[in-house]
Amino acid sequence: MHKKLFIPGPVEVKEDVLQRMSMPMIGHRSKEASLLQRSISDKMRQIFNTKEEILLSTSSGSGLMEGAVRSCTLKKAAVFSIGAFGKRWHEMAINNNVDADLFEVEWGKAIDANMVDEVLATGKYDLITITHNETSTGVMNPVEEISKVIKKYPNVVWCLDMVSSAGGTKIEIDKLGVDICITSTQKALGLPPGMAICSFSKKAIERAKNVKNRGYYLDLLSIYNYIQKKDYQYPSTPCISIMYAMDYQLDKILEEGLENRYKRHIEMADYVRSWGRKNFQLFADEKYLSNTLTTIKNTKDIDISILNNKLGERGFQISNGYGKLKQKTFRIAHMADYTLEEIKELLNNIDYILKNEM
Repeated sequence: MHKKLFIPGPVEVKEDVLQRMSMPMIGHRSKEASLLQRSISDKMRQIFNTKEEILLSTSSGSGLMEGAVRSCTLKKAAVFSIGAFGKRWHEMAINNNVDADLFEVEWGKAIDANMVDEVLATGKYDLITITHNETSTGVMNPVEEISKVIKKYPNVVWCLDMVSSAGGTKIEIDKLGVDICITSTQKALGLPPGMAICSFSKKAIERAKNVKNRGYYLDLLSIYNYIQKKDYQYPSTPCISIMYAMDYQLDKILEEGLENRYKRHIEMADYVRSWGRKNFQLFADEKYLSNTLTTIKNTKDIDISILNNKLGERGFQISNGYGKLKQKTFRIAHMADYTLEEIKELLNNIDYILKNEM
């Protein structure tokens, strides 16, 4: 039985989008490939609200995260973490011999802009990483407030992880001053996994020119230069099938209307939050709740694995807590192309199972 995926990714993908992946192959050095990549880039600029260049990577979002911290840290990186995936950026830096310090807050809390100011005021750091939407905790960082602080430090390159929020909540990266904004296909964009996308600002380009040992496959400057030289082609062989689906899905997203899409995500989020408060307790700070995923405290000490097995028999799947929060929380994603009615159907099934089968 197929299970509808209400997990932090991969998400459910519409059948017409999947069908686009069955289109015949084209040469990745052809004019058609250039037109395809340019089309995707132009549409992603609208979603990111940027005029900067767009880079594609045949990898998960983690690939471009690693590429960003390695390609653009000249002196030292300040990594701010509000959960498991923020901390991963620090691990990437260390494992690539990039000097970096980790600044963590309690899981469930958001980054305070004053904390960022104190760290950057030391003058030690020339790159900062922030997670916009942390799927382990269900927290969405206040990037508007944080941006006001980062703008005080013009020599600092700002990397923002929007892997689980781009396409599901509004972001204006040029207005915020973000230099490298990263997302991937399998979350709020409503696509299969396999490709990552990022913006690449002029400041980031100039920084990368001065960084030695940027790697090879994930060297952002190399990807950028190849795009300029070869008119929107990828340095190595890209996943053309996903690019076909991406180009098609981005049209659908823009046809829905970005503001309409963001409104739909908030409606779904509000419904799940209300259900979570009524039946359990929300894990994240109420002031910083994610618009694409809700993490719920397991206050009734139910067996999440059993609940998920029973949901699976009905054609649904949610996610257990991540890492140290396993069994202590569970997570319900409300992103991509789901509707409020589908969210209600999921929660009605959970209600029935909890009342009658557990």
